[in-house]
Amino acid sequence: MRTQRQVVDYSLRKRAVLRELLAGRVGTYDVCDASPYLKNAARFHGEPTEDRCPICRSENLTHVHYIYGDELKQSAGQARTLAELPVLAMTLREFQVFVVEVCLGCSWNHLVEQFLLGRDGLAGGAENGSDQGAADASAATAPGAGPAVRRRREAQR
Repeated sequence: MRTQRQVVDYSLRKRAVLRELLAGRVGTYDVCDASPYLKNAARFHGEPTEDRCPICRSENLTHVHYIYGDELKQSAGQARTLAELPVLAMTLREFQVFVVEVCLGCSWNHLVEQFLLGRDGLAGGAENGSDQGAADASAATAPGAGPAVRRRREAQR
């Protein structure tokens, strides 16, 4: 996605958890604890992967994308499909995406990555657009401003 930025990868943390599990310092019940809500989100909104579950090795993992942001209001915290994210990125200024991997067989779940999406990430996006809008507004209200400038400004509202 073009506007993806500030990516945080949690693969080192995943390796540490798996190392603790194999060493016997952490039990399977501690890491295979996906809630029913997370498993339903994986079933209905998740994206299947080719990666096998590191615990049961019988099921493929599913990635669930959760979105959070001020502009989302009641939609914050919802799971979305991967296809919906670019559309949201072009309509919203900024929101965070958390990607969780889930095994529907043994309930393994782990945060895979986190990143920001939105129009603010476009090169020359919102900053230049808002400056241009201010310039158009001052030109439209200036004495002697042409009718084309006023129409363009009214159409933008």
